[in-house]
Amino acid sequence: MANLKEVRTRIASVSSTQQITSAMKMVSAAKFRRAQNAIMGMRPYASQLNAIISDIGIDDGVLTAYHEARPINSALLIVVTSNKGLCGAFNSNVIKEASSRLQYFRSKGCKSVRMITIGKRGSEFFAKQEGLVAAAYDDILDNPSFDAISTICDGVMESFCNKEYDHIELVYNQFKNSLTQILSTEKFLPVVSGEGKTENGERYERNDYIFEPGKETILKEMIPLTLRSHFYRVILDSLAAEHGARMTAMQKATDNATELLKELRLSYNKARQAAITNEIIEIVSGSEALKG
Repeated sequence: MANLKEVRTRIASVSSTQQITSAMKMVSAAKFRRAQNAIMGMRPYASQLNAIISDIGIDDGVLTAYHEARPINSALLIVVTSNKGLCGAFNSNVIKEASSRLQYFRSKGCKSVRMITIGKRGSEFFAKQEGLVAAAYDDILDNPSFDAISTICDGVMESFCNKEYDHIELVYNQFKNSLTQILSTEKFLPVVSGEGKTENGERYERNDYIFEPGKETILKEMIPLTLRSHFYRVILDSLAAEHGARMTAMQKATDNATELLKELRLSYNKARQAAITNEIIEIVSGSEALKG
């Protein structure tokens, strides 16, 4: 059995860790609430934009430069992770999926595969492969404004229209609730003509719009706006999922520390009782020896 000093040291260490994880959980809970409100407020807007685009594009043959499907000779992966750790498997799942997609494109004979990383965890991991990361936008997560994210999105759209990339995908964690994050891989470009379905997969009835000045002109204006909104929603999704994952991880760490403290205190009390018993036995033995 460990001596009393060792057990006391471990109790102090675990207690300090418990206080830290508990504080981190409270901080993550506050950030999670703000991030959750942001994504829940953004989703109806993004969904309605998609619905309008689908309404215009269904079976109409109206296409833009963003719809152009080409043989995939060059691909771009946009990988969204976090700047910090201590959030369970949040980052490792995205990195594994991005690595899997990277190998998939290479196995299909894609001549060039590049990445744009958003989040230090992904940037640091993929930076080990020379020439893979085309750009890293880690600071954007500290203050994810629509204008800043739109600037990144505009660069991505321009590179597609200039035929630098034939296929662009997003890899990120989609927010469901504080306990669940959905690992998602989505085609960003080229745009696929809509099927007249909402985000829930339900088919909706087309509206009988009167278009002015015309469908094609409206679509050319709406597609970039929709892509920017979608890109912004992905970042908000990832942030909400990150804070939810960290809050859950810190809660589990706090619970584990609490259980460990119970075991250590029990061990300490047993060691203390054993030490006291030994001292009593020594005193009694000494007293009996003096009497003899």
